Amino acid sequence: MMRGRRGPPPEKEKYRVNRRIRAREVFVIGPAGEQIGVKDINEAIVIAEQAGLDLVEVAPNVNPPVCKVLDYGKFKYELKKKQKHRTKNASAVLKEVRVRPKIDVHDVEIKVRRARAWLTAGNKVQVTCVFRGREMAYQDIGRAVLMRVAQQLEEVARIERNPQLEGRRMNLLLTRRTAGGPGGLARPHSTSSGSEPEPDADPNPA
Repeated sequence: MMRGRRGPPPEKEKYRVNRRIRAREVFVIGPAGEQIGVKDINEAIVIAEQAGLDLVEVAPNVNPPVCKVLDYGKFKYELKKKQKHRTKNASAVLKEVRVRPKIDVHDVEIKVRRARAWLTAGNKVQVTCVFRGREMAYQDIGRAVLMRVAQQLEEVARIERNPQLEGRRMNLLLTRRTAGGPGGLARPHSTSSGSEPEPDADPNPA
């Protein structure tokens, strides 16, 4: 006689809910974020039941533990949605294209095509203008080259970090433009990737 297959074990819950909360007293936060205060666990569960919601222990390591009255199903859905978003962002690779202050128009087009392919694949692209010798006097020209690249990629990318000079390099960070996402210049801030960009195939741009 064949036995039915057992399904996968239930997913381990990260949060204690309702009768699974072990503390005798908890600090209760209402569904609108209002602080109800310290309550006996049974009284706290009744408060949640009367609201048609769940009592979820959100901070178990304080005394007394903090519990919030909320829709646990919706709460778990939002957590999974945020985790998926973080995983998607973590998978993005930081690529790099390098230009020079006096780069030829044709070479700019090559760099733009390369950057567009990377952005379309979901990667971030750092555009770096390299200054050599007396070219440090041409920072305005270098910044204009970076902005020209950004403008030519405007339909697929937005500026995450405006041009910043670091030594003899000026960097501009582009990220893929999402549907309905913001565009234009971003306020200068550092990227959180913490990884070195992968350079393009041409280490010595014209």
